Amino acid sequence: MAQVLEFKLPDLGEGLTEAEIVRWLVNVGDVVAIDQPVVEVETAKAMVEVPCPYGGVVTARFGDEGTELPVGAPLLTVAVGGAPGGDGPAAPAAQAPAATAAESAESSEYSGNVLVGYGTAGPAARRRRVRRESPAAAPVALVEPEAPTGPVPVISPLVRKIARDQGLDLRQVRGSGPEGLILRADVETALAVRDRSTAAYAGAAAPAPAPVSTGASVAGERVPLRGVRGAVADKLSRSRSEIPDATCWVDADATELMAARAAMNAAGGPKISVLALLARICTHALARFPELNSTVDTAAREIVRLPSVHLGFAAQTDRGLVVPVVRDAGGRTAESLTAEFARLTEAARQGTLTPADLTGGTFTLNNYGVFGVDGSTPIINHPEAAMLGVGRIVPKPWVHQGELAVRQVVQLSFTFDHRVCDGGTAGGFLRYVADCVENPAVLLRTL
Repeated sequence: MAQVLEFKLPDLGEGLTEAEIVRWLVNVGDVVAIDQPVVEVETAKAMVEVPCPYGGVVTARFGDEGTELPVGAPLLTVAVGGAPGGDGPAAPAAQAPAATAAESAESSEYSGNVLVGYGTAGPAARRRRVRRESPAAAPVALVEPEAPTGPVPVISPLVRKIARDQGLDLRQVRGSGPEGLILRADVETALAVRDRSTAAYAGAAAPAPAPVSTGASVAGERVPLRGVRGAVADKLSRSRSEIPDATCWVDADATELMAARAAMNAAGGPKISVLALLARICTHALARFPELNSTVDTAAREIVRLPSVHLGFAAQTDRGLVVPVVRDAGGRTAESLTAEFARLTEAARQGTLTPADLTGGTFTLNNYGVFGVDGSTPIINHPEAAMLGVGRIVPKPWVHQGELAVRQVVQLSFTFDHRVCDGGTAGGFLRYVADCVENPAVLLRTL
């Protein structure tokens, strides 16, 4: 006799509260293995294949392709612990099989490897067994969860990937989830020495109620704030409401930087992008001004200076604006940065970025010059502390060595969180960046 278990849409991280079903990967009646992807969903961040932690026979699916589901809504049910068709219909949850069968299901039909912030160590967390007075099989009582008796590090695939990318030994991390489940917030706390779980794991929010009609006819097209557009709106609104930002800017002569890039590319080998050179300049500047590679822990009233630079960069796609993250940008060469920018940009255009590609940034570089504009006042990518904006590089009149000349000029805009530093630090950072743009010879020797 099989037991029917319900698998719900897990928390996909970053406070996302819903996802749209793009494609079902299994049908009712299919046999699925433990941790087999069963559905492809699209969030405001990326396309994600969701693995099911149960192994068995799919008995039901909930939601057609194109349906948007909130986190915690049922995705499918799986019959586990029995041969398909051998013992008739699977028993409902209220009629659980004998304890021996339940034990078998827990040991062989459940992995515990679910996505970020979701799940427990297995069905046992939802049961308490009745003490048996004889060797005969006794029924299993379905009751409220018991308090965990000890840490059990059940780790999701995404959490494992983040830890592996950062070189973090998960045996050193203490989980804060049910039964010691290691959540993504725990990994980020270990990496950044702070707790960022409040926003990322606030839990599933109920769908917003439909607006009440006032009876008035309002002309114009209504575009729902959902998906990427909705996520961008929420992120930017939160940044502006929480961060007291200030912006400074400077024009810089980029003629020497462009000449140096041309010489590097003429020497053969992989081509170097302008963005990669600017990224190298940023990481060197952040090493001099570490206050700006930080975040503010509002609950503890502390500024947390982060040990590594994970550089985000703004990428415009057909789905909207996304900010992929280059891990450990400070330790990369110009060639490595160029290749990683290209990889992440292509993945953004194809819609194949993972949540891990889009999270964990500590500083953002925004090249809005590709849109043909000179300047902007960037909005900080919350919860970071600063963003550098780069306008187009164009020929302009410029006083060079005491004479008027036509030079390649760029405007640099720098927005910073005034809580982490004052104008002197921000101005020093921006001036150092501008000086490197104007005279890159010293910096380029390290690339």
